[in-house]
Amino acid sequence: MGSKNKLKRFKENATFKNVVQPNRHEIEGHTFRLKGNWHEHFGNHNPIVLELGCGKGEYTLGLARLNPDKNFIGLDIKGARLWRGAKTALEENRANVAFLRTQIELIDQIFDKNEVSEIWITFPDPQIKYKRTKHRMTNEVFLKKYERILIDKGLVHLKTDSEFMHGYTLGLLHGSGREVLYANHDVYKNEGSPKEVLSIQTFYEKQYLEKAKPITYIKFRIN
Repeated sequence: MGSKNKLKRFKENATFKNVVQPNRHEIEGHTFRLKGNWHEHFGNHNPIVLELGCGKGEYTLGLARLNPDKNFIGLDIKGARLWRGAKTALEENRANVAFLRTQIELIDQIFDKNEVSEIWITFPDPQIKYKRTKHRMTNEVFLKKYERILIDKGLVHLKTDSEFMHGYTLGLLHGSGREVLYANHDVYKNEGSPKEVLSIQTFYEKQYLEKAKPITYIKFRIN
């Protein structure tokens, strides 16, 4: 994407009512007004579901279409990507969708305790190299951040094409005594996966399937 096109999308994001872009000063200074008050943004008290690393928002939108009684927030640091999801949500008049441009590691400063019902992690970078473990989105540091913002018995979903990420996460969950509700190492060949896993496919997921890569899924609780 050209720099001019990116700049255009950044400017449009600033006008979209469904895009929230807090600056780091607000977050670290504890003045971000929506922390603990996300229900005000949506105008209701429906459950809040996050997608971390949402990219173009395909999964966030898919989940919102399936669950109009829940509110969905797609989070990504790359504004030029989430622009697509935000624009589509506006075109569809989908009031239960928002997009948040920020770093994932700040989520426990953006959402309050017990403010989030579910978290979806879809096709994250597995960060296979040992030196990259700290960036792996299901490592212990991230799990503790999720635990702070999730309601009691809140759910986390991991959908990935990485068998390494799938195995790493299962091992960590079992080793720490956390509750694994469901795990499938090939959701399209083995029965039992929920409709949210089977009926929503991102652009990249379709490419993985064309290459015969198995898609894995884990549903678990942290707290």
